[in-house]
Amino acid sequence: MVRTATISRKTKETELSIDLNLDGTGISRISTGIGFFDHMLEGFSKHGFFDLNCTVKGDLHVDGHHTVEDTGIVLGQAIAQAVGDKKGIRRYGSFILPMDDALALCAVDLCGRPYLNFDCTFPTERVGELDTELVREFFYAVSYSAGMNLHIKMLDGINAHHMIESMFKSFAKALDQAVGTDSRIPDVLSTKGSL
Repeated sequence: MVRTATISRKTKETELSIDLNLDGTGISRISTGIGFFDHMLEGFSKHGFFDLNCTVKGDLHVDGHHTVEDTGIVLGQAIAQAVGDKKGIRRYGSFILPMDDALALCAVDLCGRPYLNFDCTFPTERVGELDTELVREFFYAVSYSAGMNLHIKMLDGINAHHMIESMFKSFAKALDQAVGTDSRIPDVLSTKGSL
């Protein structure tokens, strides 16, 4: 069973569409208008083995906030739609990812209860055209739209580029684990019987 989703969103601030395949091979086509953000989403796709098409036209003449936040909202919706009823999935995933000086920890629970714990202070305000404060906004939007419990902690790091990239890649690896299936799980992995 291939798990896919196509979500579009149009507001006065942004117009975007996302196609997501959770059972892909890491192929992506990304265009958000923010080069470094494109690079991060490409890394998410590649390292999570998710096929991802993402096109965004945002009000970048204002700043990047609406573009990044709305991308997170729609990606979260796409994850929730693609994972479906969650029967047979592992539900949990975690990964510690090194990237040169940076070491990021990410843990995911696809429990249906949104929560973000984001622990990182960046040494710079921007990487390329991306405001570093928007990294938290992106993950907040993803976690709440997908209904996932998401913890991201920067365990070490001095270079903001490496720190952000290790976050996106560790999130990809943790999510890949969480959406993976296990034949020992006939229904959903919960004593309540539902997620």
